Amino acid sequence: MSTAHGINAAKRKLIERMLSAGALLFGRFVLTSGRESDYYINVKKLVTDPGSLALIAEMIEALTAGDGIRFDRVAGPELGAVPIATAVSLRTGKPLVIIRKRPKSHGTGSLVEGEVRKGESVLIVEDVTTTGGSVLRAAEVIEELGGKVSAISVVVDRGEGAAERIRERGYTFLPLIHVSELLEQKVNTGGEPTP
Repeated sequence: MSTAHGINAAKRKLIERMLSAGALLFGRFVLTSGRESDYYINVKKLVTDPGSLALIAEMIEALTAGDGIRFDRVAGPELGAVPIATAVSLRTGKPLVIIRKRPKSHGTGSLVEGEVRKGESVLIVEDVTTTGGSVLRAAEVIEELGGKVSAISVVVDRGEGAAERIRERGYTFLPLIHVSELLEQKVNTGGEPTP
């Protein structure tokens, strides 16, 4: 999938899988960011399907390779990004890091599962991003542990400021799908109008 044609074909396939899985819902929703929205993107419908998860990992690998992004480890904030990070880890052979929302209340009290060594580069993955808050918190954790963020890749960018905030912090941002592409395909296949 090294060519732009291959990546575009994979993107179309992923959008079709999202729509057929019912991952795009219309209604009234409160997002993780606290914002309200007329639609909700439930990428968990995809990351629980082995074929879709494999496609996501393949696309992330192709995008990072195409941009010359090298990484020693792949990290994902819990919960939605963990299957994605695991699939990318399996595909690339890079060790996995899971970033908790808060430190464990028992045992070691760790905020991360897995290891980040000083100077290592880490690819952060996420399912959906709105404002970029969760991936930027994950980036702070990686940097506090001495790692360097090589890039941040998300399955769907909602187009509500995350890209700008992530790039302002100096990180490379690699979304697989922009929400406009998903909504446009939904409308073109007889779905509900764009909110």
